[in-house]
Amino acid sequence: MGKKPSINLKSRERLVSWAFLAPSFIGVMVFFIIPFIVVILYSFVDSPITKDFVFLDNYAALLQNKSFQTAAKNTLTFSVIAVPLSVLLALGLAVLLEQKIPLKSQFRTFFLSPIMVPIASIVLIWQVLFHQNGTVNLFFSNFGADGVDWLKSDYSQIVIVILFLWRNLGYHMILFMAGLSHIPNELIEVARIEGASSWAIFYKVKIRYLSPTILFVTILSIINSFKVFREVYLLTGDYPYGPLYLLQHFMNNMFRSLDYQKLSAAAVLMAIVITALIAILFIAENRYGKDVEG
Repeated sequence: MGKKPSINLKSRERLVSWAFLAPSFIGVMVFFIIPFIVVILYSFVDSPITKDFVFLDNYAALLQNKSFQTAAKNTLTFSVIAVPLSVLLALGLAVLLEQKIPLKSQFRTFFLSPIMVPIASIVLIWQVLFHQNGTVNLFFSNFGADGVDWLKSDYSQIVIVILFLWRNLGYHMILFMAGLSHIPNELIEVARIEGASSWAIFYKVKIRYLSPTILFVTILSIINSFKVFREVYLLTGDYPYGPLYLLQHFMNNMFRSLDYQKLSAAAVLMAIVITALIAILFIAENRYGKDVEG
């Protein structure tokens, strides 16, 4: 008799927990899980109407598509350049701000301010700066240089990398500063007493304790590197100059032309690559930072 109220209480608490979780769970299922399952199914059929199973034919056609090859190459190039730069520069800024330097708060505010700027304003700023008659060309004209249409030149991806860094460095810097503040000072003091150099302390102590933060910032940078499509699209439209034609442009154009098979196959391949990359990062972080966990 004495156990029944306890069992009923636990059941009631479990029901209440599921009731609170239900809206989020249903939302994730309806807007993420089920649509992605549908995308996977579409990638294996000849069309959404007939739905004849063609196995890997859509993937083979996709990999042979010149536009997809260009988009994949450009996206990979951008991510390989932008993501490491974002992580390294943000870490460098965080270490710099850890020192006693003048105007530290103003410096931090300067790098955080882009987070609050709307996308439309960023696009406008970049158009003013990098238009053929923009501010950058006006500056270089003082040294006798000819004007360049930056977004329609071989330098176009560099312009977008700068935009990406300007947009994201501040937030990543704050994350690294938070990670640095949680490193035990006792370890650093012991290392100094033992005669360790500043570089040895940074590499063998700080970097090891920052490994979870580095992992998180790297994953965040990878995700944000795909989100840069918004700015590129607003700056250049559906068919930008060569180096700026990204995977999202390809998928957007496939959607417009109702080619759901190539769109679905491209989305599945991109999801597989991102998942594999993040898994590799987790494995690397687990091996490198396991001795400082807990």
